Amino acid sequence: MKLNFTIILTWALRLFAAAIMLQTLYFKFSGASESVYIFTTLNMEPWGRIGIGVMELIASVLILYPRTTGIGAVLGMGLMSGAIFFHLTKLGLVVQDDGGQLFIYAVFVFISCLLLAIICRRDLIQLIKTAF
Repeated sequence: MKLNFTIILTWALRLFAAAIMLQTLYFKFSGASESVYIFTTLNMEPWGRIGIGVMELIASVLILYPRTTGIGAVLGMGLMSGAIFFHLTKLGLVVQDDGGQLFIYAVFVFISCLLLAIICRRDLIQLIKTAF
């Protein structure tokens, strides 16, 4: 059976975005020092750290479920927009000598979610039409 390129690309983007967001949950939910530092700097500790973690969990689950991938992608874009914004304004590109890794992850997840939203645009447009 020949797999369609779009199906392979969509699953690769889904798995990448969800894996990165899910991987960071351990640090947010366990109160790792780097996460506490970030959210303290943003005056959002602890509720911002936990709330963002819950939202990233929801976005990841939505992205992985094919019927809701577009919704999860839009949510993921919003979350990563916030992360990118705070890296550029308050945190800096490098946080506690991470070499810019968290910033790079946020950019790559944003791009993955953007591509997923484009791929799922018909579903998103249909959802908007149904809602209004």
